[in-house]
Amino acid sequence: MLLTGRLFGEFFRKLKMPLVVGELVAGILLGPSLLGKFFPMLDDIVFTTKGNVGLVLNGITNISVVMLLFVAGMEVNLSVISQQGKTAFKTSLVGLIIPFVIGFYAGKYFYYLMGETSGSNNLAFSLFIGTAMAISALPVIARTLMDLDLFKTKIGMIIITAAMFDDLIGWIMFSVILGMINHTGNPYGFLYTLGYTLLFAILMLSAGRIVINKSLPWAKKNLSWPGGVLAVSLGLAFLGAAFTEKIGIHAIFGAFIVGIAFGDSVHLNEKTRDIIQQFVNNIFAPLFFVSIGFKVNFIENFDWQIVSVILILAIVSKLIGAILGGLWGGLSMKESFAVGFGMNARGAMAILLGTLALQAHIISPQLFVGMVVMAVVTSIIAGPMLQYLVTGEMKVVNLREIIKPIEKESSE
Repeated sequence: MLLTGRLFGEFFRKLKMPLVVGELVAGILLGPSLLGKFFPMLDDIVFTTKGNVGLVLNGITNISVVMLLFVAGMEVNLSVISQQGKTAFKTSLVGLIIPFVIGFYAGKYFYYLMGETSGSNNLAFSLFIGTAMAISALPVIARTLMDLDLFKTKIGMIIITAAMFDDLIGWIMFSVILGMINHTGNPYGFLYTLGYTLLFAILMLSAGRIVINKSLPWAKKNLSWPGGVLAVSLGLAFLGAAFTEKIGIHAIFGAFIVGIAFGDSVHLNEKTRDIIQQFVNNIFAPLFFVSIGFKVNFIENFDWQIVSVILILAIVSKLIGAILGGLWGGLSMKESFAVGFGMNARGAMAILLGTLALQAHIISPQLFVGMVVMAVVTSIIAGPMLQYLVTGEMKVVNLREIIKPIEKESSE
């Protein structure tokens, strides 16, 4: 997985596309769609959690996405987020509401186009389609922005901040949907989840930041470098991830918030930051993105009608919402389109959402395939479209001249 992901990633990088595109393609080739077709015994051994290899691989990929979001959080500059907060909030709000409404009514009145047969009274199905259209994919967006060297720019901060808001609300909404399916669930569980999530975020970005900032000098002095700091940083990331997973929000949010608090410390020098990033981005991130192709057999469950409907619905609804939100937030038309295509990447979040819905019997395997194809296609087109809207051509070399990066604080 590592070798193939790197080779395909480098190949697509030569084509001026993000590394993540090659890693996604490598996963499809190594998964049940191609390799599994010639070696069917791999299905029970690797591609599912039935075998020990598949079970271990599932654990590794879960750890990988947690670490990836921790690293993405380290790159967030809180002072910049406060400056872009108003624009990001408006972009996120409209970029969430419009796709959700479009998806909800599409699921309610045009369910038959998506392979659904239970009728318009299936509220859970309509809510799922609305949520699937509304969410973005923080891991893919973060990796794409990093690959394009856009993460610390104005546009990058708006995209990642708005995507974080979108996914937070989206996962809370989906927890409500799962509560409707589970008769033993607490109907007011989403209030519990929301309260604890807000409390965790506030405490982590206030008191947590102070504690981490004061503790880092001690860690650097008394622990081996860089292993000690690496262990402490990732340990905190896993604790944050475990907490948010426990309260009903995906683990990536806890890791992301801890990463923000950790990366904001004035005692975290660039060399230590680079070691953590290299460790995660070159080992665990490729494993996660390659593993996406292991989730489904595209050949057996591929339906052109379902795939086309989901793909068009996802792209159009998200672009309309994000573009209108960006214009409301004061961005230019070109910047709004860039934000729209950046937030349009659905990646593993759509696949994870689809997996949970499939397990809860909300959607069919054919619709799940449509979700996976939509996730891959929107993730692939996000990078090139961002490049084109920023530079006017499919090149990365001039990005810094078009959108000036945010300068690092002098304290760093």
